[in-house]
Amino acid sequence: MKFIHAADIHLDSPLRGLSRYDGAPIEQIQTATRRAFVKLIDFACNKAVDFVLLAGDLYDVDWKDYNTGLFFNQQMSRLRKANIPVFIILGNHDADSVITKQLRLPDNVIKFNYKQPETHKLEQLKVAIHGQSFAKKSVTDNISVSYPKAIPGYFNIGLLHTSLTGCPGHAKYAPCTKSDLLAHNYDYWALGHIHKREILHENPWIVFSGNLQGRHIRETGIKGCTLITVENKITNLRFIPVDVLRWKVINLNISDVEVIDNILDKVRETVNELTQQENIPLVLRFIIEGRCTFHNELHNNSTYWINEIRSTVTDASLDNIWVEKVNIQTQTIRTISTQDEGPLAELSNFFHNLPQNEEELQALLAEFKFLKNALPTDIQQNEINLNNTDTICQLLGGVEELLMARLQDKTSLG
Repeated sequence: MKFIHAADIHLDSPLRGLSRYDGAPIEQIQTATRRAFVKLIDFACNKAVDFVLLAGDLYDVDWKDYNTGLFFNQQMSRLRKANIPVFIILGNHDADSVITKQLRLPDNVIKFNYKQPETHKLEQLKVAIHGQSFAKKSVTDNISVSYPKAIPGYFNIGLLHTSLTGCPGHAKYAPCTKSDLLAHNYDYWALGHIHKREILHENPWIVFSGNLQGRHIRETGIKGCTLITVENKITNLRFIPVDVLRWKVINLNISDVEVIDNILDKVRETVNELTQQENIPLVLRFIIEGRCTFHNELHNNSTYWINEIRSTVTDASLDNIWVEKVNIQTQTIRTISTQDEGPLAELSNFFHNLPQNEEELQALLAEFKFLKNALPTDIQQNEINLNNTDTICQLLGGVEELLMARLQDKTSLG
């Protein structure tokens, strides 16, 4: 017996961070989640799997029209022709969608009730699948405790959309513990909601399959589904990549670069290596770091150097790699001694004496709440986690470097 576990497909969810740049692959961005889903269906049909499990968040809340749902039904009909049943639960994104509740699904698709857990059996395979959909977006109860115990003589599967005990970047929905799940004595727990693939327990198995397609820079790396092979018991779990566009963060240390123009050579070398390693279009965020003598030049003329890096990537990759963002986080070799006197030393002392623990940093941040609220919405939601102490310290370090670079430059001119 073989089956597929997938989750968090987010059909037609917009990929964020590229569309505002000239030359960005708009069509590839807009269709990425659909193309990844088609690859999943292709694989299921080619491997003639016995069934498919979809653990929530098929969609991204309400759609603008029925096209998203009709596309999903079309792919489900392909599985029906291959005699492959599909079992789905609604997650936090699906639950609020009016069209999701109204659209009739093909008869090979079994959607679990949201009022209480239920069980569907595949008698020929002796498989029992237990699950419950979300009734609304915010489900804060531990719904797993109501799932039935394992049925003797069957291969038991739990289908659940959950944050488990919590995960950064994900809302805490349907919380539960591994002990809660293990108490049911199921053979496999197919989990959704957390977008990073993770095997939490083996024998019995508790697995987050992750999402099918990364949608922004916080969803880096290979994305796909899990193929499970069973011979009386689970004998193999195989990760199947199905993403069509991949996000990566490149930390480029330029401490060994002596001439500023050679930064572009280092960028080109990095792109050439990635082109040989990856066989899929890439979206990159470059973080330029390290200590260098031309730190001031990079920060004072950051727009120029960012666009030079973008141009170098485009030229080296033959339009198969795009830059989402370039962050210049270098440090100057020339530093201000805290023993010196004068305004620059006072400014340096000010930054070094800023609080470092979480409580004091949050208090400092509260004083500047109006600045956070002034940030663009996409930056607030997707790029800056101001609840994280390390992030705040990193941002403060960047502010110090930028101010020092500008002030030192002014000082040298005047």
